[in-house]
This record gives sequence, structure tokens and C-alpha cells, in this order.
Amino acid sequence: MSKLFESININESISLKNRIIMSPMCQYSSEDGFPNDWHFQHYVSRAVGNVSAIIQEATAVVAEGRISYGDLGIWKDEHIEAYQKLTSEIKKYNCVPGIQLAHAGRKASTEKPWLGHNQIKSDEKNGWKIVSSSNLPFNESDEIPHQLTISEIKDAVKEWGKATERAIKAGFEILEIHGAHGYLVHQFLSPLINYRTDEYGGNFEKRIRFVLEIVAEMKKYITTQSLWIRLSALDWAENGWNLEETIELCKILKQNGVEVIDVSSGGAVSHQKIEIKKNYQVSFASAVKNDVNMITGAVGLIFEPKQAEDILQNNEADLIFLGRELLRDPYFALRAANDLGENVAWAPQYERAKINRFA
Repeated sequence: MSKLFESININESISLKNRIIMSPMCQYSSEDGFPNDWHFQHYVSRAVGNVSAIIQEATAVVAEGRISYGDLGIWKDEHIEAYQKLTSEIKKYNCVPGIQLAHAGRKASTEKPWLGHNQIKSDEKNGWKIVSSSNLPFNESDEIPHQLTISEIKDAVKEWGKATERAIKAGFEILEIHGAHGYLVHQFLSPLINYRTDEYGGNFEKRIRFVLEIVAEMKKYITTQSLWIRLSALDWAENGWNLEETIELCKILKQNGVEVIDVSSGGAVSHQKIEIKKNYQVSFASAVKNDVNMITGAVGLIFEPKQAEDILQNNEADLIFLGRELLRDPYFALRAANDLGENVAWAPQYERAKINRFA
């Protein structure tokens, strides 16, 4: 059997039928944080397409934590029922529903990408005051973010806990912290952003305090569910967050109950210089997997079945997170099974198309 279609046990309660994960990708199509028909078809179609788990796009733990006014949210109890419909449908296809809990920090309050993606000022329609670990803007033209006080940091940690409780009630079984791409958690980790001089800034131990407090708060609510985190392995900028720090953090996260590391990179600063190419982040996942000895996922410019299979066969990752490729092809997993000679079950409504006898 190909490794891409081997099952894997995440914990005693959660087993994935294969190694293909739908990566969180913002759809910017919500109103007031609620999922709608677009989100329902978007996610359920990938479940039908045989991915083993879906990590729902960045879902804000507070309203002002949204990247844009079109982002999903889970900051109030009224959101729960709408997500229950979505998670129950996803589970019908032996697919595990997950959610990425997020706060955009200084990268919040932006326009939708197809409308420019520029920052919306706090006094403009659909804009709000942004916050961060320090008062440094992402772009020079952006508003200066409010530096969170210690009391406000504690409040933010509590909001992650409340969001976790709501997510569990909504039926999500995987809870992923968004600690990457320059959003709030990453804004505490990176020395290029975090200029604090208190217990949340300075050396490595202080810069990781925020994320460890979030983990501890979330663990208060987690029972059978699995806690994951997406991290940027490095900032792609001089003197920034680096792979060695990522590995050290992952060792601590493992000790604190995090079960999967979703390894990405970049996004912290506008002057980053990323070397984008096929498999460009795989080596980071490999380093975490082999140095920390925990389940890791590779993501970024993975788009061919054999490419994904080779990553697993080479012991560079345990899971394959697919983003844009699943936007192009919701049924990638079915195609990959055919390419790799695997016989996987199709939805009975689609069974007649499983073999193209005229190709």
C-alpha cells in the first residue's frame, strides 16, 4: 500500500483514514463570523473527495481578531449551531472536522483579497483598531497597532479557551492554533516584531509564554479532541524567528499536549525574502519530525500524488496538507488513489465514474 493512503492514529480517539489533510484557507465570505452556503459546499465537497481531515480556515476567537470582515469567527455562542450542521455533514464521509483558531493581531482589519487586501483604517467602514505584541505596524503605511497590556494578553488567552469550548460543542475534533504567517501568536514569537521588555518579550522563554498559556487554557476544555498548531518555521529574514527556535518550541509543545505540528513558514515581516519552489517547506517539517519525534505535516507547493507519496516515503513528514491544489481539484485524493494504484471507496452517487473505461 502507498503511504499516502495508510491510516494513522493521532491519539486514542482520532484515527485518520489517509494522510491527506485539507489545509486552512480563508474564504473571506462570512458575515458576522457565521458560515453560510458557500462554506458548506466548500468543505463538504472535499470530504466527499476523500480527504481524511479538514482544518477549517482561520476562525477568529474575537471579532477584532479577523483578518477581514469576511472571516469566520467563533467568538459568541450563536455561532455554534451553524457549525454543528457543517461538522455533522463532514463526518458522514469518514472525515475528521478540524478548526483553526486564530487572531490576526496587527494583520487584521483588511479588505478582501479580490478587493485589494489593503488595511482598512479603524475609523473607516468595516475597520477596527488593531493590536499586537508591540506597537510596530506590518507596513509603514498601516496604522500603529495597540501594544497589548498584560491584562489584555490574559484576556486574549481566555478567549482562546472560550473559543475551544464552543468549537468542541460545535463538533470539531481537531483544534489547531494559528501560530504562523505573522498573526498574533507569531507576533509574540518573532524578535522582529516583539520588542516587549516584560515577561512576554525578550528572550526565547519569554517570547513563547503567550502560546504556552494558550495551550494550557485550551487543554482545560479538551478531552478526546486533538490539539494541533501551525507554526512558521522561520521568518525568512535576518535575526528573525528561526528553525532552531521552532524545534525547541515544538519539544515544549509536545510535553504540553500538542499532538501535531503543521509546519509552514514566513509571513512575519514585509521585507521577508522567501525562496519559493516545489517542496520549499518540506525540509522544515522533516527537521521537526526527526528532531522532536512527533507527528508533523508538510505544506506548500505540494500538488502531485507521487510528490506527496515521496515526502512520506522519505520520512520527511507524516501528513500532507494541501491548500491550493484542493481549490483546483476537490477530488485530488480520489485521483491520487488511482495514480498510485489504490482502491478507495467513492461516494455511491459517484461510483459509476470511478473507472473511465474509455480513457
